[in-house]
Amino acid sequence: MSASAVYVLDLKGKVLVCRNYRGDVDMSEIEHFMTLLMDKEEEGTLSPILSHGGVPLHVDQTQQPLSYPSALGLVATSKKNASVSLVFSFLYKIIQVFSEYFKELEEESIRDNFVIIYELMDELMDFGYPQTTDSKILQEYITQEGHKLDTGAPRPPATVTNAVSWRSEGIKYRKNEVFLDVIESVNLLVSANGNVLRSEIVGSIKMRVFLSGMPELRLGLNDKVLFENTGRGKSKSVELEDVKFHQCVRLSRFENDRTISFIPPDGEFELMSYRLNTHVKPLIWIESVIEKHSHSRIEYMIKAKSQFKRRSTANNVEIHIPVPTDADSPKFKTTVGSVKWVPENSEIVWSIKSFPGGKEYLMRAHFGLPSVEAEDKEGKPPISVKFEIPYFTTSGIQVSSLVLTPTCAQTHAHPLTRAHTDGTPVRTRTHTPTLAHVHSTQHTRFARTNIQTNVHKRAVPGHAEPCCTSMLPLTIFEELGRWQELRVLQR
Repeated sequence: MSASAVYVLDLKGKVLVCRNYRGDVDMSEIEHFMTLLMDKEEEGTLSPILSHGGVPLHVDQTQQPLSYPSALGLVATSKKNASVSLVFSFLYKIIQVFSEYFKELEEESIRDNFVIIYELMDELMDFGYPQTTDSKILQEYITQEGHKLDTGAPRPPATVTNAVSWRSEGIKYRKNEVFLDVIESVNLLVSANGNVLRSEIVGSIKMRVFLSGMPELRLGLNDKVLFENTGRGKSKSVELEDVKFHQCVRLSRFENDRTISFIPPDGEFELMSYRLNTHVKPLIWIESVIEKHSHSRIEYMIKAKSQFKRRSTANNVEIHIPVPTDADSPKFKTTVGSVKWVPENSEIVWSIKSFPGGKEYLMRAHFGLPSVEAEDKEGKPPISVKFEIPYFTTSGIQVSSLVLTPTCAQTHAHPLTRAHTDGTPVRTRTHTPTLAHVHSTQHTRFARTNIQTNVHKRAVPGHAEPCCTSMLPLTIFEELGRWQELRVLQR
């Protein structure tokens, strides 16, 4: 991959910041960007790659499209045949680094910090090739605070040229901790008659590491987990596909024995991401009946049913039901929770604080309509559901163990594990296919203690075979609905 130049644009396509890396592309090429963008948009052939005079323009943007008030655009130009996926990956990395520095990435923050932005762009890329893209390493020598001028030649931190470039040396903590989050987003395609046509789980394991020194960790997943190279196992096994690891993971060791071994960066990072093709039913099912009386009123009957086990409970459930923009005079009646009309979003929000498994609730809404109605749009917005379920996981993937090498300070261990599911948002249509999203999160906390090289075995309730760990006798198991603490065995 090689990029000739990178531009940061405002809402109108005006250049806020730009950097010419190779000098082989005329910087005025960006003046044709907005014209090309609008022409392609009118023709209905808009794509993230535009070309003018043989110069490809790779377009990226922040959270909103360029038509939004506070949007920013990132454009990279390239004279050579560059890898498009890598160019976009680098542009997204720029957004991530800028967000780490300025919190909110908007036009005002770009104008107020253009000096730091130019320094960052010089370090992020060198002669069109990505260089240092880790925000935590960049923050060591590109700061937003003033400091006394050093007359000596400035030296970059040794981390930049070390073999482990993602972690600095000499890190010390009084209390060593590791937090793990297993986050899964479930996409469902449901037909009009309620059949699940396609289901997919896209997951990731995120970590927050506060460990001293240069620790080496080994992560163990439960026995149900398989990787796509191992072939099909038992019918109850979970096969991970499209696995992507952080650069700290030793890929050679993973290829040999499927061990996830790594020296973690300091702070928060994503260890790995994966995908699962498996059947998943909607955890909260929504049925809607809409009766529209011409030139007078419209009535809604919404039924919500929880399709998970009774011992689990969904908390903070929000059901968003779209209503006509010209509706007025709302009246609500519900068996549980509260209903609120949000006219600025043309929707009503049904809030349920606690939704136990195996329950059904009903809500009725009545709206008045004007005598002269607006024309119906071709597409109707879907009903969306947001919720969270503590002590519940979707796919069955669990973190079974975390082993640390003896490079951290020794502290007392209190291994704890908990799990909960977040749903955001589950979308349901009455007569059209649905797209549903569910988030499943496991929160696992590990504390470092008494490093031992002996191997210990102990039978755990609910497990047929005794658990075994080496180097550090610390193994975590999660049981649904309750906490379990395993004490470290000592000889």
